[in-house]
Amino acid sequence: MSDALDPKRTSRDLNEIQELLTQWIREKVIDSEAVISDLRRPSGSGMSSETLLFTTDSKNADLSSEQPLVARLAPTSEDIPVFQEYDLGLQVQIMKIIRERTSIPVPNVLWLETNSHVLGVPFFVMEQIEGRVPPDIPPYVFGGWLLDASQENRETLERQSVEIISELSKIDIEGIDTGFLENGFSGETHLRRHFAAQQNYYQWVIGNNRNHPVIEYAFTWLDQNWPEESGTVLSWGDSRIGNIMFNNESFTPVAVFDWEMASLAPVEVDLGWLVFLHSFFQDIAETYEFPGLPDFMKPETVREIFREQTGILPQDLHWFMVYAGLRHAIIMSRINDRSVHFGQATWTDDVDEAIPHRNLLWTLMDKSI
Repeated sequence: MSDALDPKRTSRDLNEIQELLTQWIREKVIDSEAVISDLRRPSGSGMSSETLLFTTDSKNADLSSEQPLVARLAPTSEDIPVFQEYDLGLQVQIMKIIRERTSIPVPNVLWLETNSHVLGVPFFVMEQIEGRVPPDIPPYVFGGWLLDASQENRETLERQSVEIISELSKIDIEGIDTGFLENGFSGETHLRRHFAAQQNYYQWVIGNNRNHPVIEYAFTWLDQNWPEESGTVLSWGDSRIGNIMFNNESFTPVAVFDWEMASLAPVEVDLGWLVFLHSFFQDIAETYEFPGLPDFMKPETVREIFREQTGILPQDLHWFMVYAGLRHAIIMSRINDRSVHFGQATWTDDVDEAIPHRNLLWTLMDKSI
């Protein structure tokens, strides 16, 4: 696999992590002989936080023998983090709310470690779930279990993925303290504040180094075509099938993860992200003359599924697809910074080359809404 398809994420040494994590686990389970084994980084998904899979073997009654676990680590500042902040406490808090108030299968978090002296960064440990995830690298549209699945199973996966967003939208946010999800930016609505946060994020990413024409035009386009806003809900933020683990047989979700982009926003933010991210991968497939999945996660299909599940018809989904394309473009710019840092890429005079979906984004903005 080329560096372009599999960008490096971290410079941290696994042997060092294993020694430090073993000592930490021993203190947590009060077992000086506890060991961890099979420590590894999963392949195929994830660009921001570092994920580690491992097995813990302990005599402590609270843990089963040879229990598989997952650690999510905040990135080090030296490794060019994708986002300005990594609030692992926010992620754990949102996962707790979702476990308590919905049937969405969120993994059980066992421990949150906020002390950076243990591994050099904060992290949390959760139970590992068995299942399979549509990969990002290489994208699932090029081959694999989802592409090979029957139409019926793909439709099940599609409906179940939308159902996660539907369930989130039904949470009564008036009944819980959502102050930890406020981003601190000004604006008359949560969508305006969400938009302001993206503007701030873009400025942080580019600094004084560059300007991206497609991103700056998208900010203007979105502002000039502002949609009629729906109500505020608890927003997942990174609502895509690559963040869902599915049962091997039933194609239903068994785990939903990656809540670092959670916020308060209209439900269309999540629906637009879900649709756009598949459009992004489908566009790559067609560029390389692969058939991909052209009839999967189509905007009109997702709108209708959501309406059937909630009785609400999402509005202005095209606008939210452009917004997703903008947000993803900023992320890709930052990821290219990290690839340059690790010697896997360079910046060219055409800085928008770092945004693989720039043509798709331009096309979306050329269409009337």
